[in-house]
Amino acid sequence: MSLHPKCHLIAISGGKGGVGKSVFAANFAMACLLELRKNVLLIDLDSNSCGDQNIITGVRPQKSVNDLCSYTGQINPQTLTGILNRHPSGLYYLAAIKTPDERLNVHGDTLQRQLIQLSPHFDFIIVDLGCDIGESQLAMLDVASASLMVTTPEILAVNQTKRLINDLIAQTLPADLFQIVVNKASKAGMPPQMISQQMGKNVIGLIPQDDITTTAALQRSTPFVNPQANTPISTAYKKLIRQVTGSGFLQKMKSFTRPKRVSTTEISADSAKFSNTETDPRNLMKLRIHEGLIKEMDLKKGITDTKGDPGKEEALKKKTKQIITQLLDREHGDISREERSAVIKEVLDEALGLGPLETLLEDDDVSEIMVNGPKQIFIERKGKLTMSKVTFTSDLQLLNVVKRIVEPLGRQINEQSPYVDARLADGSRVNAVIAPIALDGASITIRKFAKEKITPNHYINWGSMTASMIDFLKICVENGLNIVISGGTGSGKTTLLNVMSNFIPATERIITVEDAAELQLGQEHVVRLETRPKNMEGTGEISIRDLVKNTLRMRPDRIVVGECRGGEALDMLQAMNTGHDGSMTTTHANSPREAIARLETLCMMADAGLPHEAIKKQIAGAVDMIVQVSRLSDGSRKITSITEVVGMQGETITLQEIFRFKETGFDKNRKIIGEFQAMGLIPSFIEEFERKGIKIPRTLFTNNPNTGQAEQAKANAKPSLKKPSLKKVSGGSR
Repeated sequence: MSLHPKCHLIAISGGKGGVGKSVFAANFAMACLLELRKNVLLIDLDSNSCGDQNIITGVRPQKSVNDLCSYTGQINPQTLTGILNRHPSGLYYLAAIKTPDERLNVHGDTLQRQLIQLSPHFDFIIVDLGCDIGESQLAMLDVASASLMVTTPEILAVNQTKRLINDLIAQTLPADLFQIVVNKASKAGMPPQMISQQMGKNVIGLIPQDDITTTAALQRSTPFVNPQANTPISTAYKKLIRQVTGSGFLQKMKSFTRPKRVSTTEISADSAKFSNTETDPRNLMKLRIHEGLIKEMDLKKGITDTKGDPGKEEALKKKTKQIITQLLDREHGDISREERSAVIKEVLDEALGLGPLETLLEDDDVSEIMVNGPKQIFIERKGKLTMSKVTFTSDLQLLNVVKRIVEPLGRQINEQSPYVDARLADGSRVNAVIAPIALDGASITIRKFAKEKITPNHYINWGSMTASMIDFLKICVENGLNIVISGGTGSGKTTLLNVMSNFIPATERIITVEDAAELQLGQEHVVRLETRPKNMEGTGEISIRDLVKNTLRMRPDRIVVGECRGGEALDMLQAMNTGHDGSMTTTHANSPREAIARLETLCMMADAGLPHEAIKKQIAGAVDMIVQVSRLSDGSRKITSITEVVGMQGETITLQEIFRFKETGFDKNRKIIGEFQAMGLIPSFIEEFERKGIKIPRTLFTNNPNTGQAEQAKANAKPSLKKPSLKKVSGGSR
């Protein structure tokens, strides 16, 4: 629903009492009437009104807002005088109350419908909302062309007005709707520039302080803006009118599409119709409790003040939960204990956590969460994708969760930069995409961080590889081979890299480079580096390539790069070729041969001008091993190949497969059946290890049909791996 195209509703509000909102609203309405010579209606909709506008305007009202809402007749020019009051100047007026003992009590949707009927007869409707914004006031803001937020040049008034604006933006209202007007401006108060900076908005009007004029007008019960007035304060109002109406701003905001807000009464009439939507009565109940919570405490400040301190976070959670409980019991004391507990948790998650995602994040069986807009959340549980019953109530709630994830990390997501990589406090990796490139609502993908530390024994218990393969990889890592882990999206590359990185001897200096820090190494001497995206001005980006180059100046023994996906691959290979043996990284590829081709492509992205043959030689000389990890059709993840990079033969990089997983069929549950095979080939670097005194058991490279059960029993009985007595090879395999 919207007002007549020629009619503009301008709402007047502010965050603090005593700043002169009511006086401003009356005189602003009078200035509209006199300066623009238009039909103007002034409405007092201050829920705490004691009839202030009756005194300011000097009108003894016969009709109030309550009367308009109960009026059932036709609204036309002939009936206007019967349902509205009129000032001698020609200004129409509708009082909040007729006498101080009355109370304003109207439903927002009813008032909105009546104003739509009135709107063809007026050019401007000026509504004094007061500073307590409830359902009726929100209904006015939903159809407003502008909201003038009145403050005085005092820090408390400015801060409280800023807080009110933020609260209203959280109610789906557009930020541009709100404009700042400074009342009682003087040289002694905060300068307009400081107020603009504090509010993050320009000040569009300054009303000078003139206590003599305003006091005299109140005593006479007449607005001080009148045809005879030519004072600086009257001139300021006329200037503000031209500023508001002459820029095209009102028409722009009038055409701005806003989410429809449905009242509680409409929902109660047909609750089944609105179930599982934004207008679900249960969701509205949670929304009201959340609104009450915001009024009771400054959540944003509380979260900021914790500074990651677990004790402070727990205290804030306890305090917030206590207030939520009180608000719920005050308004909805008749709900069941089970429902009460669920509502308290959901509001608490919304206030301090990630809303409906908190339940999924707490579920240890969920490994990945994929949000496709507010109403579709898919989860991966034990390798299988399913639709979750959990949903967001609105696009706004989903967008707020996205911002809550990225803002603590100092990252930005907006129309200019509509996607971002981030991480949660527990290390879970997050990618978020918003409009305009996400067409059906914001999208979030969360790769959950395992709460239990993954060890090699987990891979044996999962059937992802054998103990012989693990022992072999351990030998390779300990003795400084350069390893690339290859795999598709979601195959488990980073998890395997994490496990293998923990084989690096504790005596070495390790530097990790990642887009979003996920690796959790157990060694003490670890330096973790993380990329930084561009700032709002498009500068300040620090890429993986920048960090890889910088690690060479940090005296690393090992460089571990979370993933090579660009020109940093060439820098990584050069580091491997210049004495930084034992380095590791991951890349996206479906086989070891594809991994080689992928590295060639990434090196060409570095724009170094190297010929193709030189790049191949770099790869053949730098990479020792490729470990292929795959996510199979049944959702299981396995190490499907461990391959040695032997060297160059002509123009081709030669590979030698040491271990592989061979599929043999499916069981009755459609689970893949297969076996791990040692290919019977001895890696070329084994002889070099043995010349240096490192004994490698040849049984690692043979197949024994009974090893699978024996290894499984060994893993279950003995939680730690057998550690071969190996000496470190200086310089690795080079």
